[in-house]
Amino acid sequence: MSPRSPSPSVSRRSLFQIGLPLFFELCAGTAVGMVGVAMAARLSDTAGAGLSVGNHLFGLLFMVFRLIGAGVSVVVAQNLGARNTGEADLVAKAGLAASTWMGGAMGLLAWLQAPALLQLLNVPDDVLDLATPLLEALAPVLVLDAWNACMASVMRAHFKTRETLWVTLIMHLTHLVLVWPLMRGWGSFSGWGLPGFALALGLSRVLGGALLMWGWRKSLGLRPKGADWWRLRWAQLAPVLHIGVPGAAENLSWEMAFMVSVAAVGLMGANALATQAYVLQFNMWILISAAAVGLTIEMVVGHLVGARQFKSAYLLVRKAQQFALALSLLVSVLMAWQGRALLGLFTQDPDILATGCSLLWWSVALETGRTFNLIVIAALRATGDSKFPLWVGLGSMSTVMAGGSWFLGLHLGWGLTGVWIAYAADEWLRGLVMWHRWLSHGWLRKAKAVHQRNGLKSSLV
Repeated sequence: MSPRSPSPSVSRRSLFQIGLPLFFELCAGTAVGMVGVAMAARLSDTAGAGLSVGNHLFGLLFMVFRLIGAGVSVVVAQNLGARNTGEADLVAKAGLAASTWMGGAMGLLAWLQAPALLQLLNVPDDVLDLATPLLEALAPVLVLDAWNACMASVMRAHFKTRETLWVTLIMHLTHLVLVWPLMRGWGSFSGWGLPGFALALGLSRVLGGALLMWGWRKSLGLRPKGADWWRLRWAQLAPVLHIGVPGAAENLSWEMAFMVSVAAVGLMGANALATQAYVLQFNMWILISAAAVGLTIEMVVGHLVGARQFKSAYLLVRKAQQFALALSLLVSVLMAWQGRALLGLFTQDPDILATGCSLLWWSVALETGRTFNLIVIAALRATGDSKFPLWVGLGSMSTVMAGGSWFLGLHLGWGLTGVWIAYAADEWLRGLVMWHRWLSHGWLRKAKAVHQRNGLKSSLV
């Protein structure tokens, strides 16, 4: 890594150059998660369901970090676009301290209330017995992940995506090396099962955090002092929270609605939970291309807004959405076509295979609709228009996604198919509303207000 230079011109950087490392980064994370589920499934389908439910709750608790995580990247990018590098550095340090408080609070909650949290999801007793020690062991990882996510988002806002890719690859490789002996045992050591997965995850996060901090020092010239890890800088956190609170609330609403749907699936039994867990592994592979484009769009649009290049931002998002929609359609159809062979990597249960193959075809509708939300919501957030997705999401997620899962899945007796239909309907409804918001320039007033509120001054106006 070379010492930091002034913020690069966005116009000289293509979406491909910035987004490709992010794509591989997401692939690595998805692959590691799939390996964990596959290893748990080899213990039993109940263990596979337990790992999936524990990870769902871990993700829900981590959403609290989004209160500042969603805003740090955007505000840093906006300041870099306006050449305010000093303020960008202060925002980065403010995010680091907030990560300590939020990650620590959620870790404490997971450690003290793991059984109660899992019981809210109607988890069967046999799954609960396995998921509880897993969630307790994952508790310390929450603060580590909060630190790492903050440092990585700042690196990406500086367009240091290749550097973060290498850190991610090393971190996930470490996890893979450790997860087999810690879960399954080695020699006379019999292994710790699902808690072994959490321990391997935590050790890999410690290494990842050390490498990211080295990257901050060498590449960005950022050297946090002791107080920077806990001191809350409210002047810098104010614009971060202005974007982050609605963004986090929108993400939290999705997670809550998803947990309601998981609770409905929990009443269908352990086999249904296992089927959902396995199919979701492949859904992740479908959505990572759009997720990578969305993360890239958030960074680039943030820079463009900071530089007041609003027309360039508008055209960029249109092209990115068209590309992501076509790619998602292609990948989802290929996944569904090979569904039985792919699901066979996890289980040979005929009922799970039959239901899972059907869900993969429904995932074609689900994941194509999701592209609008992954990309356009990221762009709206980068312009400062983060409240609109929240208000639309609250209505759709609570009624269509959560309510629809129970109504179609349980009340009408459509099972997991009904749950997947509810998922797809929610993504398309929200996605089309977001697309209209972008095409109608409903975000433009918010983008202009960013400069006045944050005091951004750009030489590119």
